[in-house]
Amino acid sequence: MLATYDQDGKANAMNTAWGGVYDYNQVYVSLSKHKTTDNLELKKAFTLSFATKKTEKNSNYFGVVSGNKEDKIEKSGVHVTPSKYVDAPIIEEYPLTLECTVESFEAGNLIGNVINVSIDEDYLDENGKIDVDKMEIIAFDMVNNTYRVLGENVGKAFKDGFDL
Repeated sequence: MLATYDQDGKANAMNTAWGGVYDYNQVYVSLSKHKTTDNLELKKAFTLSFATKKTEKNSNYFGVVSGNKEDKIEKSGVHVTPSKYVDAPIIEEYPLTLECTVESFEAGNLIGNVINVSIDEDYLDENGKIDVDKMEIIAFDMVNNTYRVLGENVGKAFKDGFDL
C-alpha cells in the first residue's frame, strides 16, 4: 500500500502491484495518474506497506476505489499516524512499512529513498529479524486475479547455483 498526504494533510492510500527493489536503499513503483501521484509531487514523500492475509480486504479496497471519489482511510476504518521520518502517514494495521522520500518521479516511474523501516515487533523472531512466514505477506496473482500468501523458502539467494 502506498500512502501519502494531500495538500490539506489528509491521508490517502492506494494498492500498488507494480514495483520492487530498485537499489539497496531504494524502491521502484510504476504508477499511472491518480490522486496519490498528485500527492507525491506535492509532498515528495510516501510510505509503502506490505499487504498481509489480515489486511487483504482493505488492501483490495484501496486499489479498486478512487481517492477522488471517497475518503478511503475513513471508510476502511484503518488508523493512521504520521511518520516521524517523512511527511507521509503510516497505516497502523499494516505490520511492515517503508518510510520514503521521492528521489525521482518521471513518466509514472517512482523511485523512492527508504529513510526508515517500521515493523510491528510481534512479527520479529527471537533474533530480532522479520518473520515473513508469521506476517503472511500477500502478493497479487494476475493470472487468476487473486491474492496469494507468500510461501515456502525454496533456496538461498546469492549461494545456490555456485556448485554448477
